[in-house]
Amino acid sequence: MADIFHEVDEEVRRDQALEFWKKNQNYVIALCVAVVALSGGWRYYQNSTRVAAEAAGARYESAVALARAGKPGDADEALRSIISGGPAGYALLARFRSAANLGASDPARAVSIYDSLANDASVDPAMRDVARLRAAMLAMDTAVYADIRTRLEPLAAVGGSLRSSARELLAIAALKAGDLEAAGKWFDAIVIDQQAPEQIRARAEALLGLVSAGQPKG
Repeated sequence: MADIFHEVDEEVRRDQALEFWKKNQNYVIALCVAVVALSGGWRYYQNSTRVAAEAAGARYESAVALARAGKPGDADEALRSIISGGPAGYALLARFRSAANLGASDPARAVSIYDSLANDASVDPAMRDVARLRAAMLAMDTAVYADIRTRLEPLAAVGGSLRSSARELLAIAALKAGDLEAAGKWFDAIVIDQQAPEQIRARAEALLGLVSAGQPKG
């Protein structure tokens, strides 16, 4: 008897499956086609992204080679092509490289590029801080101390990853401005920071002694 009920159940299930197929076969076929299309499209996207990244990488290395070969114009043109049409990661690298290449020949333009990077909300905050630091380094020869303070004081705050470099630049800018008190403050902030890099702390200790010796006795 059990076998009979089992056979009946199987028959009912077959009938139900056949009925479902008759009513929904177009939808099932469309779904299968969509899945295949999506899978193929995703693979195509992945492959296209990989090819674009490899091409941009090759173009970036070529631009770097041109700069090293003493061809700044050609290097700048190659970098600008990556900035305008390359993948986001390589476009960002090209912007930084372009500014670095211009640092010696056209520091004002380089500072402008770094400033644009520092103010670009789409750039990672850590990279924006690097751009701020590099812009300040290039501006040291022409900017007044107040400008350097505006640029670097946010980076010099306690806990900042670039605080030691920012404090050192601030101290040097203060020395150039003849503000020994401010220079001493920034050098001292480096010296007492146990996490400051050893080389920066050593320079700060040496210069702090000179600054202290040069300050008028109260």
